Amino acid sequence: MMTILEALNWVTDYLKESRIENPRLNGELLLAHSMHLSREQLYIRLNHQVREDERKALEELVRRRASGEPLQYILGRQEFWSIQLKVDPRVLIPRPETEHLVEEAIRSLSKISSQKKRSVLELGTGSGAIAISLAKEVKNIILVATDLSCEALRVARENAMKASVSDQIRFVRGDLLTPFHMGVNFDLILSNPPYLSDADMGQISREVRDHEPLLALRGGKNGLEFYQKLISQGPSYLKKGGWILLEVGYGQAGRVCEMIEAEGRFGQPETVKDLSGIERVVKAQRKE
Repeated sequence: MMTILEALNWVTDYLKESRIENPRLNGELLLAHSMHLSREQLYIRLNHQVREDERKALEELVRRRASGEPLQYILGRQEFWSIQLKVDPRVLIPRPETEHLVEEAIRSLSKISSQKKRSVLELGTGSGAIAISLAKEVKNIILVATDLSCEALRVARENAMKASVSDQIRFVRGDLLTPFHMGVNFDLILSNPPYLSDADMGQISREVRDHEPLLALRGGKNGLEFYQKLISQGPSYLKKGGWILLEVGYGQAGRVCEMIEAEGRFGQPETVKDLSGIERVVKAQRKE
């Protein structure tokens, strides 16, 4: 038998030797999960004994984490916009920097009268993180969220139901804008599309490469394939004065802005930096 403190020290050392980043935090979360406690409760009970079944459960979780399986998939959840989302290998794990896309969407929608229903289309919803966040934050909104993966849509629907916004979002299976007819126009189209180039795909960590859905990451040879499609087709599905918002990868903002300018039906594109100073969001308004 071992105490919670002894178990925590053992897990931390094991994960450190396995070269897992933030081994102490990972250890706390895995131990808390195996004992059905919060991290705070662990520290209140440091001298309590860990039961045999809890120890066995912990060892299995630690083995999975040491092998490179993402912590979020082991725990089955990820927080985004203060919402607890279910995540598993069917969907990409939502990243904190994507919250900038939600912020900019809220800002753009605030410029449209809230007296009428504002329509939003999210392309490539994955876990549903972006659409669910907007449903929580923006009143008088109609949301449509698409994904090519049926399995991802199942997760997104489950998350929307858990967040009590399933009646505000219509989930549609399809490739980008193909499910929609021209003339079906939205106030805002936004997307965090696959944007890793072939070269980037060869450099991703084992956690991402071996566990996350690569379909949600591959952006073609130069990583810009999906932006070209969205920017060329987007204006035909946007109301006059409507917005397109795109999350971009490191070093891609300039090229995406050039595409928007070359398309001709948008105003001057703007970029928004994330907390690391990286241009993370590109936005542009369709000309009146």
